[in-house]
Amino acid sequence: MQQTAKDLFSYPKFKNRVSKPAPFLPMTRAEMDQLGWDSCDVIVVTGDAYVDHPSFGMAIIGRTLEAQGFRVGIISQPEWEDAEAFKQLGRPNLFFGVTSGNMDSMINRYTSDLKLRHDDAYTAGDIGGKRPDRAVLVYTQRCKQAYKDVPVVIGGIEASLRRIAHYDYWSDKVRGSVLPDSKADMLIYGNAERPLIQVAHRLASGESIKDIKDVRGTSVMLKEPLPTWKGIDSRTLDTPGKIEPIISPYTEIDETCSKQDKEEIIDNSDADVAKPIVMQAPKQMPWFETYIRLPDLETVKKDKMLYAHTSRVFHLETNPISSRALIQKHGSREVWLNPPAAPLAEGEMDGIFDLEYARVPHPSYGDQKIPAYDMIKTSINIMRGCFGGCSFCSITEHEGRVIQSRSEDSIVKEMEAIRDKVPGFTGVISDLGGPTANMYKLGCMSEKAEATCRRLSCIFPTICKHMDTDHTPTINLYRRARKVPGIKKILIASGVRYDLAIEDPRYVKELVQHHVGGYLKIAPEHTEKSPLDIMMKPGMGTYDKFKEMFDRFSAEAGKKQYLIPYFISAHPGTNDNDMLTLALWLKQYKFKLDQVQNFYPSPLANATAVYYTELNSLHKVRETDEKVVVPKGARQRRLHKALLRYHDPANWPIIREFLLKTGNRHLIGRGPKQLVPPESLAEKQAQRSNAKPHLGKGGANSKNKPNTGNKGVKQQRAQPGTKQFTNALTKHTGLAPQEGVGINEHGNKAGNKPNRKKPAVDNNSSANGSKNANGSVKGGGFNKPSGSRPSGANKSANKGDQGQQAKRSNKR
Repeated sequence: MQQTAKDLFSYPKFKNRVSKPAPFLPMTRAEMDQLGWDSCDVIVVTGDAYVDHPSFGMAIIGRTLEAQGFRVGIISQPEWEDAEAFKQLGRPNLFFGVTSGNMDSMINRYTSDLKLRHDDAYTAGDIGGKRPDRAVLVYTQRCKQAYKDVPVVIGGIEASLRRIAHYDYWSDKVRGSVLPDSKADMLIYGNAERPLIQVAHRLASGESIKDIKDVRGTSVMLKEPLPTWKGIDSRTLDTPGKIEPIISPYTEIDETCSKQDKEEIIDNSDADVAKPIVMQAPKQMPWFETYIRLPDLETVKKDKMLYAHTSRVFHLETNPISSRALIQKHGSREVWLNPPAAPLAEGEMDGIFDLEYARVPHPSYGDQKIPAYDMIKTSINIMRGCFGGCSFCSITEHEGRVIQSRSEDSIVKEMEAIRDKVPGFTGVISDLGGPTANMYKLGCMSEKAEATCRRLSCIFPTICKHMDTDHTPTINLYRRARKVPGIKKILIASGVRYDLAIEDPRYVKELVQHHVGGYLKIAPEHTEKSPLDIMMKPGMGTYDKFKEMFDRFSAEAGKKQYLIPYFISAHPGTNDNDMLTLALWLKQYKFKLDQVQNFYPSPLANATAVYYTELNSLHKVRETDEKVVVPKGARQRRLHKALLRYHDPANWPIIREFLLKTGNRHLIGRGPKQLVPPESLAEKQAQRSNAKPHLGKGGANSKNKPNTGNKGVKQQRAQPGTKQFTNALTKHTGLAPQEGVGINEHGNKAGNKPNRKKPAVDNNSSANGSKNANGSVKGGGFNKPSGSRPSGANKSANKGDQGQQAKRSNKR
């Protein structure tokens, strides 16, 4: 990395107020008294239960500030109806730090179908409702009510994903930045250690929060742009225009050496003659002190095309070396977004993870279980960031594309700490991973390319020629880790980026033969090109190559092991035909998915912009752009999800109705090439007493209201605050495979290589069937999309294929 920044651990300790780490950061006055504290310098307010473990954001932030000499207290899941709970530790000397927790509070509370969850993996006892909706807003307001003059700094995933105007799925409208909405003094986005330490020391030195405007990785409210900064106007779809002249990008690097300079170096004849020294200021890079003006809040609320344009500009400005600042008018004031903070160096990553964590929940929770802790208590985060760029994933918006890795020594040290400290440790490390399992120490091999790169993904649609794909560091880490005394088994539970893995078969062999516990989760997400292109994911040809390696190396080791694929339904770019083809692929290869999830439009994700605008903002937005197919509405989303679980009897009525209306009656039956069985006598009898849901005239995309069999009951979006309960089943939990996952219809484990024959799909039943605006067939047969492949192996014409998701539930 070319950008340099002050080392996190080079700051002088603040007043040497903390002589040694606290057993736990205090949550009560009594705990403060035991530590001999009369006050806290910083109080962290969080929506999660306090677990002193480096997978939990409040612990990382709290211990990092403690290592700088600050006294840090924790207010965990306070009662938010009034300000009293926010006074329990007294007035902080420097600031409140507010976060919703490891998850966005809205995603934590509502399913992708907007139903209320009754559980919360980050709460003791797995009880839902212990944090408010839009927790950052509520907590900040209560902090201000408790101590009006104390600065409030907001951060974490919820603040990061709302740092500019964004589409809000839960209210189905564009909302402004959470910074002015909450009336916080500063927003820190991404992993917060570097900017937070800088801000804390500046406040400790007596500087006012109102004067701290230029810290990278922060956002503040201004009346006008910072002085001396140059501007680029990007408020229209035209080529961005200059507000003030900036240096040409073609002058950024001078790689030539003049002939005169060479001659002066060689000619020493006048060595004794004194010559004047000419001092020339180094050339500034074209992005230095440059900002981009985005369309204002009111404009993006009204104009979807300019919203898509704003999303594209925002995602192009994520490079921590060359990103420009962003500015967006909100009413009479400006949201100023400084460029991203410099990624942490290896030594800094080690320093953060080597701090004195208790590695268990706070004692106040007693014997209550915290599911998120139980899931990760024996796992180790070896890196941060992801350069995959999956459009539905929020990791890039939060952690960035640059991989930040720990050293082998630090990772082994944490393994030993787990062995020695975690109660009931059995010798099994549940994961060595991160957002992605196999990006450890990978990165760009060209400093020049890395400095100026604006790609959304380093491996989509093809792997960049500058990207290092040598997995030797990961292989060496696995081999060393297996030798740690007391460690019996190391599993890899983080998602494997298999399009990257097949570039180094040595890694696949090491993984398969030593670190798979019978099942390995991977995420093709879909089989069809249209949704895969919007997802920025590889085609199934890449999956086939990885599966061949997986099966071969498993056989060589004498092991029977199985791939567990995950898929997303109702993703932008997916029509009903795509989902039917995917369902037939699942049936052909005898997969019965247990946990499935409809696409969840999280704030600021690329796919969310496509969902809202129905425009492809992954490319330059133009007035002539065609609409993207986007599954919307409860009926169509329910159908897409049902097709993924074709084997569930509860889904057979809606699937049968869809097949009949699209001319695919031949797919109803009990044969191996038929999707669902005919209606049984029991179903007919049940239907007489209680009518089943009806798709309405015109199929899944009909605008007619469904017939639920209950008068007066309307199918509508469940709004936040309504009591509509469901189990929280998502494919991103990181939980072990559930019962039934990867089990075929005969009760045997999936994974045997199937006979790849094209499923029987009637492509001629309605040559004249008309299409709805979203591309699905209306009133006609199932017409195979032009250019689509057979639903068996994807013999993609694009050999590069396209990208996989890096996922980890415990990202900050």
